[in-house]
Amino acid sequence: ARCVDASAVEDPAEAVRDLTGGGAHLSLDALGAPATCAASVNGLRRRGRHVQVGLLPSPTGTTPVPMARAIALELELLGSHGMAAHTYPPMLELVGAGVLRPDLLVTSTIALDAAPPALAAMGGAGAGAGVTVIEPWS
Repeated sequence: ARCVDASAVEDPAEAVRDLTGGGAHLSLDALGAPATCAASVNGLRRRGRHVQVGLLPSPTGTTPVPMARAIALELELLGSHGMAAHTYPPMLELVGAGVLRPDLLVTSTIALDAAPPALAAMGGAGAGAGVTVIEPWS
């Protein structure tokens, strides 16, 4: 398995195409930022499949899906709002048993009064990876 660090390359989609000899068969974007959506689709090979799980709001109110590429390469684009509510109990049992570790995704915690500027900065240049937890009691 190979990994492309998007912050370390000029064009992540091109890096994926180079690593895979023409593009990935499948891409999954669970961040939902306009840039990650576009890069995921642009990194696919002919007849590849992209799954978009949710979307973050963009400054223009649109997400730049490269439709010309999708049509030319006969790509399959699928959207998902996430997990169905009826699957929460089994997932939470796995969390309780320590099999799933969502705590490992948390990279920072902030106080409630720091939330407005943090939300305003989401998706901008320099936005970090991981999950930020807002602690309203701090």
